[in-house]
Amino acid sequence: MPQIPIKEVAKGVALAEPEIIEKDVDILMVGGGMGNCGAAFEVCRWADKIGGINVLLVDKAAMERSGAVAQGLSAINTYMGENDPDDYVKMVRTDLMGLVREDLIFDLGRHVDDSVHLFEEWGLPCWVKDAEGHNLDGASAKAAGKSLRAGDAPVRSGRWQIMINGESYKCIVAEAAKNALGQDRYIERLFIVKLLLDANQPNRIAGAVGFSTRENKVYVIKTNAMLVACGGAVNVYRPRSTGEGMGRAWYPVWNAGSTYTMCAQAGAEMTMMENRFVPARFKDGYGPVGAWFLLFKAKATNAKGEDYCETNRAMLKPYEDRGYAKGHIIPTCLRNHMMLREMREGRGPIYMDTATALQTTFAKLTPEQQKHLEAEAWEDFLDMCVGQANLWAAMNIEPEKSGSEIMPTEPYLLGSHSGCCGIWVSGPDEPWVPEEYKVKADNGKVYNRMTTVNGLWTCADGVGASGHKFSSGSHAEGRIAGKQMVRWVMDHKDFKPALAQSAADLAKEIYKPWYTFEEKKGLSTDPVINMEFISPKNFMMRLVKCTDEYGGGCATLYTTSKTLLDTGFNLLKMMEEDSEKLAARDLHELMRCWEQYHRLWTVRLHMQHIAFREETRYPGFYYRGDFLGLDDSKWKCFCNSKYDPATGETTIFKKPYYQIIPA
Repeated sequence: MPQIPIKEVAKGVALAEPEIIEKDVDILMVGGGMGNCGAAFEVCRWADKIGGINVLLVDKAAMERSGAVAQGLSAINTYMGENDPDDYVKMVRTDLMGLVREDLIFDLGRHVDDSVHLFEEWGLPCWVKDAEGHNLDGASAKAAGKSLRAGDAPVRSGRWQIMINGESYKCIVAEAAKNALGQDRYIERLFIVKLLLDANQPNRIAGAVGFSTRENKVYVIKTNAMLVACGGAVNVYRPRSTGEGMGRAWYPVWNAGSTYTMCAQAGAEMTMMENRFVPARFKDGYGPVGAWFLLFKAKATNAKGEDYCETNRAMLKPYEDRGYAKGHIIPTCLRNHMMLREMREGRGPIYMDTATALQTTFAKLTPEQQKHLEAEAWEDFLDMCVGQANLWAAMNIEPEKSGSEIMPTEPYLLGSHSGCCGIWVSGPDEPWVPEEYKVKADNGKVYNRMTTVNGLWTCADGVGASGHKFSSGSHAEGRIAGKQMVRWVMDHKDFKPALAQSAADLAKEIYKPWYTFEEKKGLSTDPVINMEFISPKNFMMRLVKCTDEYGGGCATLYTTSKTLLDTGFNLLKMMEEDSEKLAARDLHELMRCWEQYHRLWTVRLHMQHIAFREETRYPGFYYRGDFLGLDDSKWKCFCNSKYDPATGETTIFKKPYYQIIPA
């Protein structure tokens, strides 16, 4: 029977009954970002030495351009060098308002430099100082035979940041991971959407299920150990930029909260999910501001040209009195806090004074050096956010001649940048680590970075209560987890994973959005408007509208309350029901359906944690309008949660914080 043409044409690979592919491996790594690139390198290093260990990495995208470093990066934000790991802990603790897992941060600090040295050996051009203290870019440093591992001084744009020529950064790191794996031990364009527990052993990981985004294939993979590192969560709140700019996020737009949702659903204990990151970025283009602040020493000003961090200095006093915002380090959230006051009181817009910064910098340089630095400044944006460079060109803005507007973005959920939400994991099994920070496995042993689910690890954005890892730290943390997984497999050689569901039933569950569409498509002439199903795009629009208005998004200047949250929860409950009716016409829409489901789970957990913590721990990131201010007497602790897969209930509770590194 002829069909009336639909208004929105499907563009992806047509859906059909999927081929079911079953695999059985010892170690499964889910995700292809910096974390799992590090894990793959380290796993293969030990597994191949031991022999007989089957390894597999799967990635929703292609590893060369997967994750937060996908487009490129002009700096490595975490490099110790001459710095002490103790000071690194203090910096992270200060920025995250006093609540961090100091064992995890210290552990990372003592390992991260080795990953950076590997990057350089693999071909990443790192800037170094010459004998006279002049800056050498990556090519010049290489020509001069200088390197970080040899002890040559890096060119720093801040205490912890070093400069690189990073347009191919991720490609270089991914190539090393692929070389370690070999062609038969990784699969790209495979989206894992659900973790599977063992049918016979409670709280034991046994496998995962997902589908190809290019072919009608469902993969059911059994495993002994698993590492899930699929990034944070973006587009869980309504983007500040709409229309043409919608979806132009600072963090990778394809990060759908899969790490958090899948691990939480498997019963992994979560931590600090109330925390979010709201970066200040160039308005509309979302271009990063770090290089301007750190390298060029640019100032952010209000409409009057005032340095509002100085004029609003008194706002820091209540936090300084409690031991926060010490010295010259102002926590990221408090910088936002001061900016938002300017906007509320009519002294906006806020500008980055790029012109003064460049002119001041150029005054100390020769014309040749000026030209080189200007080229590097532009490359910074072409590497990390080409849309920003395009926007400046479209609006006839020359940043060397005039300032550019900056604004806080919508909230993101992540654990490796200036945020610390994620999964509770074990710290290292060392005497100085509090026992409460060590997760005891089924055999009584402690495995570093393992979650509370036996055999399940995470790293990078997945690890909670431990921020400021960035790209290098994510790679190093993946290596830590990778080595521990090999140890786990050796300790559990006799484990035979068993799944409660058949492969055929799992495939039906994964492809349910397609079956829904096929069954109900005749009820309307437009796939977007149908009383019996919902498209992933419309689902996402409803979700981000709800979280924006009731969960403390841009619409309310990041303010929420119990009443607003309760309204949001009612709406999210209806969306949970509607998620059963998500519909897909092609493989791309099937991917979007599962991404929206992951987003729903993650952001609801985020709002549940905000409701539980009755204080405003992160002013500038969010405000509890009914509980403004800090309350250390009740809330200087971790807020953790646990979902029970058997009952479907989520419990939220407090966990003690221990200061390990003295102030």
